[in-house]
Amino acid sequence: MVGIYFSGTGNSKYAAESFCKEYDGKAVTYSIEDRDALHAISSAELIVLAYPVQFSTVPKIMRDFIMDNKELWKNKKVFVIATMGLFSGDGAGSLGRLLKSCGAEVTGGLHLKMPDIVADVRALKRTLEQNKELVSQAEQKIKVAVKRLKEGHPTMEGIGPLYRFAGFFGQRLYFGHKTKEYSSKLKIDKEKCIGCGKCEGLCPMKNITISEHKAVSGSRCTMCYRCINKCPGQAITLLGKGVVEQSEIEKYL
Repeated sequence: MVGIYFSGTGNSKYAAESFCKEYDGKAVTYSIEDRDALHAISSAELIVLAYPVQFSTVPKIMRDFIMDNKELWKNKKVFVIATMGLFSGDGAGSLGRLLKSCGAEVTGGLHLKMPDIVADVRALKRTLEQNKELVSQAEQKIKVAVKRLKEGHPTMEGIGPLYRFAGFFGQRLYFGHKTKEYSSKLKIDKEKCIGCGKCEGLCPMKNITISEHKAVSGSRCTMCYRCINKCPGQAITLLGKGVVEQSEIEKYL
């Protein structure tokens, strides 16, 4: 087994690592940004693939990763983990259907409600203790899912027509278009920006650069919220106009 993930502030990374550790203490996990990820996929028999749902669908960076390497997925067994702030409907199914189109066999799916990472809106904000409890509940779900997978009866959350119906009418119909292309709507407050360059180093799309000691954004934001949650000056926003609460998985462990 190998774990592959894309993660903004660590939720999906933690999920993939926890699942693999529970299944096989020797299993290794890789970010899709890791140069060794493709070799790991090609060598593995079973892949645990974790990602954060956006509007009940797959972030463009993850979709591009799958399709740019579509030949690697043929005949691979993949268990999909979808992490989310509240609800996705068919998060595992959305990625599962993409994988199937590349010849993969989707062996199961798991939905994990995790601390919300959308730092610049007030919706879904919870107390520290509530977020810790979410992580604890996710860990228990992972244990059960691993046990079921080993027994040959894998969890199938997000897989199937009813889940697909819920995902489509729950969010994707109204907001799914937001993930079809990369976004140009990332905003940087020049007054708050201290020019530290942290966002430039963190951005998986290389969408942020430092010019004249200030951060400048381009038009290839994949909405992972990594820079927004880790900016020391709270100078970056995307959906909202100001940072409400910065979040990363380490706060809740």
